[in-house]
Amino acid sequence: MMLKSVTESFAGMIHGLKVNHLTDGIIRRSKRMILDSLGVGFLGTGTEVFHKVTQYSKIYSSNTSSTVWGRPDFRLPPTYAAFVNGVAVHSMDFDDTWHPATHPSGAVLPVLTALSETLPQTPKFSGLDLLLAFNVGVEVQGRLMHFSKEAKDIPKRFHPPSVVGTLGSAAAASKFLGLSLTKCREALAIAVSHAGAPIANAATQTKPLHIGNAAKHGMEATFLAILGLQGNKQILDLGSGFGAFYANYSPEDLPSLDSHIWLLDQQDVAFKSFPAHLATHWVADAAAAVRKYLVTPERALFPADHIERILLRIPDVQYVNRPFPDSEHEARHSFQYVACATLLDGSITVPSFHIQQVNRPQVKELLKKVKLEHPPDNLPSFDTLYCEISITLKDGTTFTERSDTFYGHWRKPLSQEDLCKKFRANASKMLCRDTVENLITVVEKLEDLEDCSVLTRLLKGPSVQDEASKLSSMSSFDHTTLPRFTNI
Repeated sequence: MMLKSVTESFAGMIHGLKVNHLTDGIIRRSKRMILDSLGVGFLGTGTEVFHKVTQYSKIYSSNTSSTVWGRPDFRLPPTYAAFVNGVAVHSMDFDDTWHPATHPSGAVLPVLTALSETLPQTPKFSGLDLLLAFNVGVEVQGRLMHFSKEAKDIPKRFHPPSVVGTLGSAAAASKFLGLSLTKCREALAIAVSHAGAPIANAATQTKPLHIGNAAKHGMEATFLAILGLQGNKQILDLGSGFGAFYANYSPEDLPSLDSHIWLLDQQDVAFKSFPAHLATHWVADAAAAVRKYLVTPERALFPADHIERILLRIPDVQYVNRPFPDSEHEARHSFQYVACATLLDGSITVPSFHIQQVNRPQVKELLKKVKLEHPPDNLPSFDTLYCEISITLKDGTTFTERSDTFYGHWRKPLSQEDLCKKFRANASKMLCRDTVENLITVVEKLEDLEDCSVLTRLLKGPSVQDEASKLSSMSSFDHTTLPRFTNI
């Protein structure tokens, strides 16, 4: 009798997991991930990279189409809707982060929202259908990363969402569409040949495409599997298969579904309070703490002219070591910039990465004073890293603070109130207040939703005609208070 392969055990998990496998904890945590991903996605639709990918995607058309979030008058074929919405989620590096390191939601959620309104289904896709498929997609990503020691650290070669995210997308789509075990296996095999993007494109406009492509390619792999395309039946077992992406790859069969424990039940995600690489959040936390010694009621401004040196003790993560960033994307991946901006301004916000802020003369001067050290105990892992910051004044006085865990990390989770506050701030850039509040309500009760079309209708946002009518009826208001709408 032939032993079951690792690949087949993954296909069996995708095919076999049912709604009754979902725990209360899994439902609660995944609903938080969904709400946060939608919010950062709406905010991301205002970015330059989102505009470029939507302009490109306009050349594609089909008989079926799906919503581009926040754009009621613009639809795309489902694979390209998933692509641009995935790009939006990661366009500002504001999306959730897991351990081992990846952004699990952005490659999965856009696939499910695109599919839920595209394909005829009787009965309709429910909120529980979406939650199950979402968690299957996340689970596959986590299981694959646990097969390699390399994957447990902040990446050095491949950007993880481009690798495991592509398979997570295929797994979620396969589950949502009810594929057979054999078709689930083929979708995974096809997805592996779509996977992978180098970490060298971090801190550029291309990095958000990694998640958009993962969403799109995973969906394409699923469609091709439905059509009968075949791949290697042991793709996840082989060093020359999925193992090509990770050193020390050692895959194992998955436990029986009877004893299935979700990884998300054991390991929560981190939610970001500002749009930048997760490792910079320890830097901001430590910098805000040490700033309190230097900015007092008697001295309201940070005394930049009195600073001799700023020393950051951080892990050695080369692609977040950017002494003099010259773009918003480099600033989001710069330990040095986040430290200096926090010291000058007291906190980091969305506008902190506007190029005018990055290029401020006082920032440039302060950046010259930053030095890095990499203590041997400070490993490049989101589960264990820390940041220690020491500021030495010209008179020799030194102040030191350390952050082991920032607010939003899984050890110090964002409250539901603050998560909703973040969502409101992000989504309100594209949606009216009523739609924002309705989305919060729908996601909070997603497991009770009988028809996912209720969710996808809200994702469209109000039409241009609706807004024009609303604005004309508000002529008594000061026009500077009205929301600004961008048309593609």
